[in-house]
Amino acid sequence: MLVSDYNYDLPEERIAKFPPKERGSTRLLVLNRQTGETEDSYYRNLDEYLNPGDLLILNDTRVMQSRLFCKLPDGRKRELVVLEKHGNEPQRVMYRGKLHDGDTLYVINNGSFEEHVWRRAKREETEPRNDGSEGAIRERILINHILGNGIAEVESDTLLAELAEKYGTVPLPPYLHRDATEDDKKRYQTVWAKNMGSAAAPTASLNMTDELLERLRKKGVIIKYLTLHVGLGTFLPMRTDKVEDHHMHSEWFNIPEDTLSAIKSAKRVVAVGTTVARTLEYYGKTGKTSGEDDIFIYPGFEFKVIDALLTNFHAPKSTVLMLASAFAGWEHLHNAYDHAVAEKYNFLSYGDSMLIC
Repeated sequence: MLVSDYNYDLPEERIAKFPPKERGSTRLLVLNRQTGETEDSYYRNLDEYLNPGDLLILNDTRVMQSRLFCKLPDGRKRELVVLEKHGNEPQRVMYRGKLHDGDTLYVINNGSFEEHVWRRAKREETEPRNDGSEGAIRERILINHILGNGIAEVESDTLLAELAEKYGTVPLPPYLHRDATEDDKKRYQTVWAKNMGSAAAPTASLNMTDELLERLRKKGVIIKYLTLHVGLGTFLPMRTDKVEDHHMHSEWFNIPEDTLSAIKSAKRVVAVGTTVARTLEYYGKTGKTSGEDDIFIYPGFEFKVIDALLTNFHAPKSTVLMLASAFAGWEHLHNAYDHAVAEKYNFLSYGDSMLIC
């Protein structure tokens, strides 16, 4: 099975570059995975497609402000994205710009530093001080080891997660080709975000509103939560020719007991997003309810837990597209994507959604 088989034409103008003006105002394409039939609707009408006794499962992870701007001692700027940390493993970052083993970076406070600090440091031919004196820079990151593919192991006096929360900005997907705005801080986060730890948002939930959740509850839809801290590996391109040769990145997850109980008695389990789908199917495969999840779902996979999937439109040749293909069937999904392009749906993180049922 080749990665190139899971491709389609995505015009640049169909990629949503900004969130919709109003949360929940996006469109929804409903795909019958048995027949391939599609129906055009709106995200706010989700309750029309769910029934009493259905179980809707949401990811309650909270996105870290994990994008850090830094400088080398000579003033050259570098950009880091803090990656999720699992257990006792080393801290890791994704970086932009050249770095080498042993480099020291200084964190820029809220994206800007007083330039006289750097001029003074250069003039004195010393690195910026960390002694608390005037012009001192307090936070530094040491590059321990370049791992390749733009990822490095690092160490810091302050935990990277704390640095990110204090100095970082929203880690928008790289394909948006823009910096985060104040609006992104709110909109690249679900309305119920709770457990801090994601390096990216569970985007299928970004258009869910409190009003829609309340309508679903009144209809008799059961709503439960789990946690999966989304890793930036979700944006990394597949670097193998064969699908089966790809190694999926690990992500930390936890499924609470009340969610497990609800799964056992639900009429249908509806996963909101590929993060929830991966977590539930990893549980279905292994029986594990917490820990590290590195499951890679691609066509041929046998689903054991979920009965329906609410998800975004995904990038060509991506692991999330393959998960959706495994659930819907590639032919049905490809036809639905062609329909969505022709009907000018918006794609990717800030775009429209698809309900596969």
